[in-house]
Amino acid sequence: MASAEQLKALLQSHLDGDEAQFYSIAMQLAAHEAKLGHGKLAKELRDLIDMAKEQSQRGQNQPIPLAKPRGELSGLLAVTYPKLRMCDMVLSPLVARRLQRLIKEHTQILKLRTHGLTPRKKLLLVGPPGTGKTLTASILAGELGLPLFVVRLDSLMTKYMGETAAKLRLIFDAIQQTRGVYLFDEFDSIGSQRGLANDVGEIRRVLSSFLQMVEQDSSDSLLIAATNHPELLDRALFRRFDDVIEYQLPGKEEIVATLRAKLAMFKTSRIQWNRAAEAATDLSFGDITRVCADAIKDIIIHGKDKVTHADLLRSIQERKAVPRK
Repeated sequence: MASAEQLKALLQSHLDGDEAQFYSIAMQLAAHEAKLGHGKLAKELRDLIDMAKEQSQRGQNQPIPLAKPRGELSGLLAVTYPKLRMCDMVLSPLVARRLQRLIKEHTQILKLRTHGLTPRKKLLLVGPPGTGKTLTASILAGELGLPLFVVRLDSLMTKYMGETAAKLRLIFDAIQQTRGVYLFDEFDSIGSQRGLANDVGEIRRVLSSFLQMVEQDSSDSLLIAATNHPELLDRALFRRFDDVIEYQLPGKEEIVATLRAKLAMFKTSRIQWNRAAEAATDLSFGDITRVCADAIKDIIIHGKDKVTHADLLRSIQERKAVPRK
């Protein structure tokens, strides 16, 4: 249940006419219910909040514009419109606070500008695979009502001198012209340290161009770079980002919360959550999501109506047997 303080804050934000704060607290309530394993209630709360936001936007005649990359950009950027929210993701308290702070800054961007300030808008996300870095970009886009543009690195990186830097310029022009969340995944492919043994001149030029373009960016877009290998990044990159957020493999409490959330919409039978979490130690959030999906698919195809503790342990053991880097 929501705490008395949360309910008071929710009503106060409504009385103050602070719509952004009202939605923020409401989403916190939904996230709290999801962590308690009340997945159905959390989804209903989220849907109601989304409906309220849509009605508010229609009333203000300010629909979210659709953006579609055209020309050469269509091969460099893939665009989606995520509907995910913070309550759809299990995060450590520290990471959750930092993301909520960023969301709050962007919803209060005009207020910050009156004081000569700008919100955080350049994020570097580091950590092992499957810990939520890429999902974070979708969450931020969904929370802010912005399109998510994913940079196609296979199209960006070429062997021809100067061509990659020219394509990078097109992307930064789009960042300036169309507000959105722009994700550079596997960022170490273009941000690796200059001077490494396998370094080539073109990569050095691309990195120098990136550093310069990031420095000059004055847009309201959110730029996110994600990497599994922060040790490979050039040190000059770190000071170009407003925040560096480190993701870790989930602890026991986070594993339990993820298992409960992912199985909330299905019947379960005598699952010993703490024992299951101990068995899932060293798995990533992505692995745990697949564990739950596998267990659910198994009961469906075998005509069962409940996920048992044995079903869950079997899926965990199978996932642990999959080789991981």
